[in-house]
Amino acid sequence: MIILAYANLVIISFLAATILPFSSEIFLSVMILSKKYELGLLLFFASFGNICGSIVNWYLGKKILIFQSKKWFPVNSNQLNKSQKIFNKYGSWSILFAWVPIIGDPITVLSGVLNVDLLKFTILVTISKVSRYIFLIYLIN
Repeated sequence: MIILAYANLVIISFLAATILPFSSEIFLSVMILSKKYELGLLLFFASFGNICGSIVNWYLGKKILIFQSKKWFPVNSNQLNKSQKIFNKYGSWSILFAWVPIIGDPITVLSGVLNVDLLKFTILVTISKVSRYIFLIYLIN
């Protein structure tokens, strides 16, 4: 049963890193408050799922522009250009804000669109996501 809970944490954390409306923080908070789980494992599994979700976003960003000419494409060229200018202004360091609700997921997709190196992206996303979960665990525990 405990293994299933950790697996669910990975899945919820993964989905929360995508554009789907999931909150890994709520699920993780409940697990912390239950006092049934090892904090180090909670940190690992929540971070792992969330980082993997961000890497999927990065990959989708690398491929998404092939659909830019479609009517259903959610971002017009002006919005994309504005986003690229903001991202370029702050550079790759803006990936450290990948943990922030609402803006974090688009940052990870835009990183793929702008061809940010995958290793650099993964390091910055890891710092961002792990730091957020460490802070959450510290606050609750």
